[in-house]
Amino acid sequence: MSPEHPDAPRPVDRDEQRRIDPELPPVSGDGLRRNHPGVLVAISIGGIAATGARYAVGRVVHVAPGTFPWGTFLVNVTGSFVLGAFLAWLLARRPADRYLRPLVAVGVLGGYTTFSTAMVETTVLGKDGHLAVAAVYVLASLAAGLAAVVAGFLAARPVARC
Repeated sequence: MSPEHPDAPRPVDRDEQRRIDPELPPVSGDGLRRNHPGVLVAISIGGIAATGARYAVGRVVHVAPGTFPWGTFLVNVTGSFVLGAFLAWLLARRPADRYLRPLVAVGVLGGYTTFSTAMVETTVLGKDGHLAVAAVYVLASLAAGLAAVVAGFLAARPVARC
């Protein structure tokens, strides 16, 4: 595509992009992105706060070997719902907040949900001969996670716009 074509990509306007994504790392004079230390601290605090909750759910929801991993499924789906609701509220009410999205979306919800545990559980189920349970787990996690984030977003939209 030539630059004159109406569908040609436009150069990135960093100020415009920062209004949409306030924690976008600034680009220094040498062209390298520099993370703001405060954003990293916010993510860390959020992660510390939420990993205990994930651990607690794992202790309460007991899962027998070779069965559906309900504990991890529960945290991933509820975390997806909260993520959708939080992003709807954030985009409507505080889109330029530099620390809130990293704190909650990356730190808290990233610490609460766990893709890595889900993949380890899937691998163990498959290794132990429970291929059907592993397949259902992966497909159900994906479908329920996507449905939950959309449901959370839609549920929060009317509240976020009040």
